Amino acid sequence: MTEKERKEDEEELEDGIIELIDDAGKTVKFKLLDVTEYKGEKYTLLLAAEPNADLADDEVLIFRLNEKDEVLEPVEDEALLEEVFAFYQSEADEFADGKN
Repeated sequence: MTEKERKEDEEELEDGIIELIDDAGKTVKFKLLDVTEYKGEKYTLLLAAEPNADLADDEVLIFRLNEKDEVLEPVEDEALLEEVFAFYQSEADEFADGKN
């Protein structure tokens, strides 16, 4: 990785922007909404950073964060996705209410 690429990566992380490659090989930018821990696993919650025909404006994508390999892993289990999102919402509500 060149120095320029490293600086660009650092700037994107500071801005909360993450770039992922979709199934068609296209780079898609996401905003990092949050990282939450649920049942001993860490999950990232992402929102599209730019208009995307495949995603609703408020659609949240959830990936398992594999810190060891420094990768985001897709979560295929719909029930788990719903649990993680519900957990995130309850945590966010508690924080907003000042209970955290």
